[in-house]
Amino acid sequence: MKYVPRLRQHYGEKVVPALMDKFKYTTVMQVPRLQKICVNKGVNTATQDKKTVDVAVEELTTITGQRAVSTKSKKAISNFKLRENMPIGARVTLRGDTMFEFLDRLISVALPRVRDFRGVNNKSFDGRGNYTLGVTEQIIFPEIDIDKVAKISGMDITFVTSAKNDDEAFALLQELGLPFKK
Repeated sequence: MKYVPRLRQHYGEKVVPALMDKFKYTTVMQVPRLQKICVNKGVNTATQDKKTVDVAVEELTTITGQRAVSTKSKKAISNFKLRENMPIGARVTLRGDTMFEFLDRLISVALPRVRDFRGVNNKSFDGRGNYTLGVTEQIIFPEIDIDKVAKISGMDITFVTSAKNDDEAFALLQELGLPFKK
């Protein structure tokens, strides 16, 4: 029997019927789905120390379970001591089972570890059905060893959905278990 992530199974059994009922879809293919999750991490000290980008890539790889790549600057900005094609961050794009596994760990393990957590902001939608969540500390993920962390940094997590508007995307992410503020 093939392994199916818990959240993917939940999507098929509970989320799809709930969204079909709520939005009165005529076919299952109209139900919005999560297409990918993009995790992006900018490193502000990358111009002084090149090893910080390698540390960021390793941290993202550990957190997501998929190899991260370093991002390079597009243009030179002299005030920031930034040259063109200089490594300044790390990113990873998750799809399929890896995406559902990461989302499950984010919802059930990482977000409850945030101090004074009252839910994620429900106003971070872009108007086209995508949602971006900012995480201020990478140590909320249990995969990161706090003793080995030199500098606490944050990251942006973007959920790209096939929803046509923000209401559909909000309903999808809420049904998947993302804890929005009341």
